[in-house]
Amino acid sequence: MEKQVEKIVQWLIEQVEKAGVNGLIVGVSGGLDSAVVAHLIKRAFPDDSLGVLMPIHTSPANMTHANNVIESCGINGMTVDLSETHEILYSQIKTKLNDKNEFREKNDQLAGANLRARLRMSTLYTLATNYNYLVVGTDNASEFYTGYFTKYGDGGVDILPIVDFTKQEVREMAAYLGVPAEIVSKKPSADLWEDQTDEDEMGTTYDKIDAYITGEEIPEKDKEIIEKMHRRTAHKRDPLPQFKKKK
Repeated sequence: MEKQVEKIVQWLIEQVEKAGVNGLIVGVSGGLDSAVVAHLIKRAFPDDSLGVLMPIHTSPANMTHANNVIESCGINGMTVDLSETHEILYSQIKTKLNDKNEFREKNDQLAGANLRARLRMSTLYTLATNYNYLVVGTDNASEFYTGYFTKYGDGGVDILPIVDFTKQEVREMAAYLGVPAEIVSKKPSADLWEDQTDEDEMGTTYDKIDAYITGEEIPEKDKEIIEKMHRRTAHKRDPLPQFKKKK
């Protein structure tokens, strides 16, 4: 793990040099993946890295965990509370839809959750422009394969340092880096709504996804869920379709 961390840190340094920028920025949620990335970018750029907390009616427990991440790695931290911004924007959108009698109640929770992710992305890029930093993503291999991220939300980043690592490998990396134990062991959650967990939403577990993408046998039910998620989210990973005029 020491060698893997050293390679990632060196890769981060190379990405910054290649882009001609000053450093790196990441959104810190209080979850495992962002905690690992915060520790990694702090190692790569001790004086030019930033961890940003962006609560949107976030639970006190997750805020405590996020602040513990900032403290554990010693990264420069900032909090931008987006609760009111989200509330105002989404309520305006819903009002317009209701005025046209076109509001879809069944899509309400997901639409509001995706807006949270996209507001956070916009915040990170605004800060990144100010500091001349790259925005660093936190997707691991399991999330990327299943498309468990919001397009132009947490998927809207410049670089992905842990996308080749399974969730279990990220846990092992976290323990090596000194991420607080309560974060390493907590249930994964994108904090999209109250009591939301990744595994409940997906209908399978990260252990099953890890096993599947590393070639192990898993129950047919879980295999079907994972393969369906992969097919349905191909547009998140593929280049944008482009119409080409005939010459």
